[in-house]
Amino acid sequence: MTDIAMLPESWRPVLADELNQPYFKELTEFVEEERANGPVYPPREEVFAALDATPFDKVKVFVLGQDPYHGEGQGHGLCFSVRPGVRVPPSLRNIYKEMHSDLGLPVPDNGYLMPWAKQGVLLLNAVLTVRAGEANSHKGRGWELFTDAVIRAVADRPDPAVFVLWGAYAQKKLKLIDESRHVVVKGAHPSPLSAKKFLGSRPFTQIDEAVAAQGHEPIDWTIPDLGRA
Repeated sequence: MTDIAMLPESWRPVLADELNQPYFKELTEFVEEERANGPVYPPREEVFAALDATPFDKVKVFVLGQDPYHGEGQGHGLCFSVRPGVRVPPSLRNIYKEMHSDLGLPVPDNGYLMPWAKQGVLLLNAVLTVRAGEANSHKGRGWELFTDAVIRAVADRPDPAVFVLWGAYAQKKLKLIDESRHVVVKGAHPSPLSAKKFLGSRPFTQIDEAVAAQGHEPIDWTIPDLGRA
């Protein structure tokens, strides 16, 4: 599983060295053992879906999540996103509420965020796999070292980006980002536990202004309705 072919091509030059590190070998062995013992999400072919959807040189906005949804059929490798036809989770419902109040965009009928990813919004969790039904079950096994390398790779590019760090967990990554070159949008996590602080924070306006100032094409945040609840 440590073959470089598992990484999307655009990310290989900046992440290939990580695959040769001892921690990554241990991590992949752990995940394979977990898969042998029961369901692990997302499926093997979607572990790097966020990197696949948003090439390295196309990243305009980097949204950092924590770990994948642990319910069957929910996660597909993009943070906060769920497959078409899956009920929109509470955190994403709050993101949509804020998008509506901030930008006036309609609340979509689905939680599939691929349209954002295709426009340069990297939706990456800090931990890329999870045991079914057990949140944070793959925390501290090595994924954080790998995703820190992703953060550093984007932060080291000459082309600036906007980093979106919602909640205390994500904000621990501030030390990896040079704020003199990049814009960091910080705020409360959209989870129901901190929604009162998140709602009204207008992150989309902040992101849009930063993307424009960095000379990048604006992002259309509209998520098309799929005609199913």
